[in-house]
Amino acid sequence: MFSSLSRRATALAASSLVVATAATLAAVQGAHGPVPAQDARTAAGAAAPAPAPEGPAVHPRPGSVAVCDEPGTDEIVRVPDPAAPEGGRPIWVRRPPGPDSADLPVLYLLHGSTGTHTDLKDAGIGPKMDEQMCRAGIEFVIAAPFGQEVGGADTEWGDAVDDDYRIETFVTRKAVEAVEGDRRRPRELRAIGGFSMGGYGAAALPLRHPDLYSQAVSWAGYFKVDDPSGTFGDRAEEHAPDRLLDDPEVHDIRFMLVEGRQDRTPLQEGSIHGEAERFAGLLREHGMAVETLFPEGGHTYDTWTPTFPQAVDFLTEGWTGRAGTASGN
Repeated sequence: MFSSLSRRATALAASSLVVATAATLAAVQGAHGPVPAQDARTAAGAAAPAPAPEGPAVHPRPGSVAVCDEPGTDEIVRVPDPAAPEGGRPIWVRRPPGPDSADLPVLYLLHGSTGTHTDLKDAGIGPKMDEQMCRAGIEFVIAAPFGQEVGGADTEWGDAVDDDYRIETFVTRKAVEAVEGDRRRPRELRAIGGFSMGGYGAAALPLRHPDLYSQAVSWAGYFKVDDPSGTFGDRAEEHAPDRLLDDPEVHDIRFMLVEGRQDRTPLQEGSIHGEAERFAGLLREHGMAVETLFPEGGHTYDTWTPTFPQAVDFLTEGWTGRAGTASGN
């Protein structure tokens, strides 16, 4: 994003702050599971999506789900990947109490340019998510993959044009396989979110893989390509969220965009300031559902985490089938 040194310094300062507040959820599981489905994108490297259930698979039970009495459990899953340190790419996975199920939503979380999966874990996001799950009455799995590569490039959560690393493929295929296994979720129960560079990834990946994700939450993201390491080479437009909205298949994806009022983190061109408003306008022009939040603060977790309850409520509306199709605020 911007001059790579500048963004990394800003993001590193943010990662040192303690995460406060949080997100929610808990689910009564449906009786049915997904059936394997074929899709053209599977051949292109994305995980095969499961068909949607006939009706909403989750039903809120505020204050009455297992995580209200017992915390979720953490696990680090390591998947072979030669572009990752020690040849394995880790994923922090936090699961609510009880058995896994194809009817249990999953939120994939992407860290920023200087961060890691453990930064999110160590910031206390897991326990705070537990609190919100109890409040909202919908449980969900959190999965945060590691998005760095051994050469230190700014990966932008993408596949390098020279094939040095394939982070997008990892997130959209290998991470889904590792987290969900044979309990593959329908896209309606799979969401993606992220912070800073991860906020960019949380917008770009669902637009590039609309068969996989139905909802996205971007905290301090940017919606044009900002690629200081040249990850995308001369194919940058294929990865620009603001250039990916004409495909009818993306028009049912719901977005929440969060941007601090004082966030002026520089990009290669311009800054993050105004990106949420700009992208929200484009989404509305295409008839897509979007909600925006502009909390006081800059490019820090102290700005973003107070919006977790609203973000979880937003996701819950989609997961329970209560969301409308019109654009939000």
